[in-house]
Amino acid sequence: MLQLLADLARWLTGPAQWQGPEGIAVRLLEHLEYSLLATLAGAALALPLGLLIGHTRRFAFLAINLAGFGRALPTVGLVTLVFLAGGLSMWPVYVALIALAVPVIVTNTYAGMTAVDPDVTDAARGVGMTGPQVLFKVELPLALPLVMTGLRLAMIQVVSTATIAAYVSFGGLGRYIFDGLAQRDLVQVLGGAVLVALVAVLLDLAMAGLQRSLFRNRPADAR
Repeated sequence: MLQLLADLARWLTGPAQWQGPEGIAVRLLEHLEYSLLATLAGAALALPLGLLIGHTRRFAFLAINLAGFGRALPTVGLVTLVFLAGGLSMWPVYVALIALAVPVIVTNTYAGMTAVDPDVTDAARGVGMTGPQVLFKVELPLALPLVMTGLRLAMIQVVSTATIAAYVSFGGLGRYIFDGLAQRDLVQVLGGAVLVALVAVLLDLAMAGLQRSLFRNRPADAR
């Protein structure tokens, strides 16, 4: 066990491992590119849907059921299905990652909107605010902490799952895991897994820090 840890440390810190087109630096940038693009695309789809459902209180069953769908989604199966339908490209990976991000963003956005005190929205309408004004000037600012939590959770899930890009012969940190399994190289498999976990943890800490800084001056019950 100690020897394995020593080999892992050498693999992670070796200068040669960080250089070249297959080095850790390049694979890390690829992994971040996949993750950020998928999360942004998922947010572009999910935020309007979550805001609409939360504002109108219609189709709430959709937001609730999406949470279960996200947990039950067979990511590798979805990648394989889109791959068979569309051929070898990054589209199967992006489709799977976006499908993973959308449910958690929708459900958290909906939860944030429904947590807004109805008396507050009634008062806003009472002073003459239109529906869009109530949404963007009252409901959304109050719901923003939960919306941010949804984005944060989606990002971590996508980062952790973006290793599937290597499943269809693309890059990212998952390349070390799949190549290591094929070569029966346990050190490479563990190295890839450790790098993915570190990226997920660091991004989570960064987004948590951003969330705290944005809502630092809010009352505790409004966060």
